Amino acid sequence: MIEIDNKIVSLDILREAFACDLGKCRGICCVEGDSGAPLDIDEVDILEDEWENYSPYMTEEGRKAVEEQGFMVVDVDGDYTTPLVDNAACAYAFEEDGITFCAIERAYREGKCSFLKPISCHLYPIRVARFRNGSVGLNYHRWAVCGSARECGKLLGVPVYKGLREPIIRAFGEEFYKQLELAEDMVKEMK
Repeated sequence: MIEIDNKIVSLDILREAFACDLGKCRGICCVEGDSGAPLDIDEVDILEDEWENYSPYMTEEGRKAVEEQGFMVVDVDGDYTTPLVDNAACAYAFEEDGITFCAIERAYREGKCSFLKPISCHLYPIRVARFRNGSVGLNYHRWAVCGSARECGKLLGVPVYKGLREPIIRAFGEEFYKQLELAEDMVKEMK
């Protein structure tokens, strides 16, 4: 672990390889799991405000799940998460040509929505833990469904944080990303 700007960063984020490979995983991360994607409380309001913009991209079942459960649910750990369809797929997901995509992100990419998608989805496989003292922990989450991403990352030589440059900057800023680059150099020297 290293500390950068009051953030405790797992060295695995700098050492491990990861690059999403939708051709192999088919977006299964939006379908598998015990609960929906984690949400920040401010994202719930954004999801509600942007509903009319991204809901046309959702499945009928997804829209129904949101109408019945709300824009978020509280999971067994007490965390805010996206609602699910039949305890499986994220309500905001849809399938196209056998690959699962995010309706919110599709609406954003087509200029219909100002919200890209929940930051937890954008940052995955980095999971963020917030502590009472105000510090933040960034951990590398290993999930069996992402085996192809680990293989692809190794093949391309892409560390987790480099594959996640855009979401890291979105969440923590350009300067924090530059500090990760410097930290990677220091970690390489330690070997």
